[in-house]
Amino acid sequence: MKIEHVGVVGAGQMGSGIAQVCAAAGLRVTVCDRHQEAIDNGIKAIQSSLQRMVAKEKISGAELEAILGRISTSTRTEDLAAVDIAIEAATEDEAIKTVIFKDLDRTCKEGAILATNTSSISITRLAASTRRPGQVIGMHFMNPVPMMKLVEVIRGLQTEDAVFEQVTAMAEAIGKVPVDVRDSFGFVANRILLPMINEAIFCLYETLASAEEIDTVMKLGMSHPMGPLALADLIGLDTCLSIMEVLHEGFNDSKYRPCPLLKQMVDAGYLGRKSGRGFYHYG
Repeated sequence: MKIEHVGVVGAGQMGSGIAQVCAAAGLRVTVCDRHQEAIDNGIKAIQSSLQRMVAKEKISGAELEAILGRISTSTRTEDLAAVDIAIEAATEDEAIKTVIFKDLDRTCKEGAILATNTSSISITRLAASTRRPGQVIGMHFMNPVPMMKLVEVIRGLQTEDAVFEQVTAMAEAIGKVPVDVRDSFGFVANRILLPMINEAIFCLYETLASAEEIDTVMKLGMSHPMGPLALADLIGLDTCLSIMEVLHEGFNDSKYRPCPLLKQMVDAGYLGRKSGRGFYHYG
């Protein structure tokens, strides 16, 4: 099966980015979210991203219109019935993702691939919630999707080789670099990244230095383009906490315990850029 029509479930930061890169590569895309406001915001984000590319002369105005023309939207999962692959990009919550996968399994045509953009949750468990476990796979895009080249392609225990090959080819076709990763909590990227971020939060919690000073150490001392606390704000502190909880519970290892300050920040609603306040303030 050639992948020509992509469904994206979730119109947030990751979902809109995935929709943009797929449409820019010439694929038809249907973005599905149960909230119309989320869809409207997602389309605005895509438009803004493409307009910046026009301003930088990376694409033309005509190309911008053509990309937007390949994207349709819906608040009904039923409108994904004909897609060749459905990519779930909902919040990092296994219960929510399981419900979505069961819904997609009922709705999508026979042979359609069900992919998840999860950054930490077991592909094998999500696959087991469907009647097509061999056609379930992980596609972990990096944020921001239009800029970041990496896609972790994660096979569950049940994933068929042909599905892995199709998804790998699709990732390459949309300009990404796919990396074959085994199904394990956090995969590779977040198995390494989130404990580093969590340790930076512990440094702040223990008042070793200010947020700005901690980020400066990592930028100037380790050549990181962005400090770990600023990166946490970009990712979303609720997402960081969810991933750390998956690692902590999945491995049953205290080295993955979330910093108490991270829990407090999330409890307070200080989620980073999306809420206007995290380790830094955003206007």
